[in-house]
Amino acid sequence: MPELFGQSSQGLAIIVFAAGLSGVVRGFSGFGTALIFLPLATPHLGPFGALIGLTIMDVFGPLPNLRRAWASVNQADLWRLVVSCAALLPVGLWVLTQVNPDVFRYAVSGLALAMLAILILGLRYHGHVGRMMVSAIGAAAGFLGGVAGLPGPAVILFYMSRPLPVEVIRATILLFLLAFDFLLLGFLTAMGQVTYATAGLGLALAIPNLLGNWLGGWLFRPERERLYRNAAYVAIAFAALSGLPLWG
Repeated sequence: MPELFGQSSQGLAIIVFAAGLSGVVRGFSGFGTALIFLPLATPHLGPFGALIGLTIMDVFGPLPNLRRAWASVNQADLWRLVVSCAALLPVGLWVLTQVNPDVFRYAVSGLALAMLAILILGLRYHGHVGRMMVSAIGAAAGFLGGVAGLPGPAVILFYMSRPLPVEVIRATILLFLLAFDFLLLGFLTAMGQVTYATAGLGLALAIPNLLGNWLGGWLFRPERERLYRNAAYVAIAFAALSGLPLWG
């Protein structure tokens, strides 16, 4: 059987499924792309291949909302998050180069399951979040994004406690995560990890991911929000458990 993007037909099918499923979940819940894609794709692409595929695929999702987000964003917070993230992201990536790929898989699945437990329990940080803490949140997101490809948990747990309007918080997080994608892609390119095959695969995966986003948005009904949230939790749990090295 001929290979495409260096993947067997079975491996490619799983990767495309992961891109589509993560898009559907994000479409009806607003989160979950990395939490679903990375555990399912890493066994086939390796840590850096999965990060590159996710980053390129994920760049296209927020594009239609950029103008509205820029009008609402807290620019001072955005700069603090991005600058501190850029300082710690290469440290996380360096750590990733020093560990066995199975460690990355355990870290991704473990963080995904921990994030899932936090979401289900409704835990949030209720303390004061000042300017210095915003910078610390960006640094933590940069390190976790480098070592496990998951910058979101630190931001969701702490930055969302800011006493700001919901639309400002959503816009700031959206633009921060988009900036993170470009930072990550830049560092990975500088490290020589980006190849034509991984970049091409990331562009190809943008198609099922965007279709999944559209389908998830079309399926969503506000009156059934709890149902969709529970479906997202099940999908994240399935992906995280499937990605554990225990199964080979």
